Amino acid sequence: MGLFTVLCSVFLLGAAVPAWSDTLISETHSLYYIYTALSKPVGLPGIYQFTAMGLLDDREIDYYNSKEQKKIPRQTWMEEKMDKDYWEKGTQSRKSKEQWFNVNVDILMKRMRHNESDVHVLQWRHGCEIEKQGSEVKFSKGIDEYSYDGDNFLSFDDKDSQWVAPVAAALPTKRKWDNVTILNQYTKGYLEKECVDWLNKFRVFGDKEVQKGSPPEVHVFARKSTKDKTKLKLTCFATGFYPKDVTLLIRKYRSSLPEDEIESSGVRPNHEGTFQLKKSVIIPVDEKADYDCYVAHRTLKEPIISRWDGTCTDCKEGSNWIIVIVVGAVVIVVALVAAIGLYLYKDKRHVFTRQSNTNGAVQGIMLME
Repeated sequence: MGLFTVLCSVFLLGAAVPAWSDTLISETHSLYYIYTALSKPVGLPGIYQFTAMGLLDDREIDYYNSKEQKKIPRQTWMEEKMDKDYWEKGTQSRKSKEQWFNVNVDILMKRMRHNESDVHVLQWRHGCEIEKQGSEVKFSKGIDEYSYDGDNFLSFDDKDSQWVAPVAAALPTKRKWDNVTILNQYTKGYLEKECVDWLNKFRVFGDKEVQKGSPPEVHVFARKSTKDKTKLKLTCFATGFYPKDVTLLIRKYRSSLPEDEIESSGVRPNHEGTFQLKKSVIIPVDEKADYDCYVAHRTLKEPIISRWDGTCTDCKEGSNWIIVIVVGAVVIVVALVAAIGLYLYKDKRHVFTRQSNTNGAVQGIMLME
């Protein structure tokens, strides 16, 4: 469960950076729907007892919550391309899923002997990924998985067409669902065929907005190490890029530093739908070496190489202290937004109109008990 990050770079000491033509050989695209149900309302703004959303290449395309109870588009092209009937049927499907989740949260709480005074969470994520190499598009993987209170509970093995129970509490559900052949057949067919068809259809509809992407902005700077006054923390920060696949290297004399020397934030979401990645390395305060940040992204005709100018933003007393404070505050805010985004990313889920009317109906009778 979780946000699914993809970093396709290899860090080797003294290794040369691969030729630009080799850095982005293939494209990976995804379509996922995420549902979340809470065992009871929490009374916090923006947190609903049931939520669902669709994500195309990690960008939200539709949304539903238990308060408004209406499936709505999150992208202009979704509103323009999908007719009224699509949204009406989608709304009814979401309402059915909301009822299904409410029942099953209660079932699992009883099975786990959990206290009803606490808040418990049942989440479901399903969808597919494709790999595109030139004009060739092929199915990469499908995911259909459930989690309870943040732990993996049940997942579908697409290869063997059966459910996998990582915990003993999920075994009754696995046995019940594996005995319904039509459910497993449909789930496999949906992941490998129907989901891929919708993914390709949506990408065509949102061609201009989805496929053009956003190039990264790259910043490089150094500050005093908070742990060692004789050291500096050199940071490469790439932000504003979409899709999230990116290569970011910190290089010394044009050779990438080894991974075990690098501190990475991992790819995180920005509030407007783009992504960011920060990597740092500790160096001597009097370091005179030639450092740079090397960033490769699908939207770039050639990589961005941003050189460090050798300065330190807070090494001189009183210098740039306001900037340091502001940047620190921004980092904290971004981290909070990212954390909330990751939580909500796990907290929601959706199915397409066709799937909602078929698999949704099958699942509606397949309780966790």
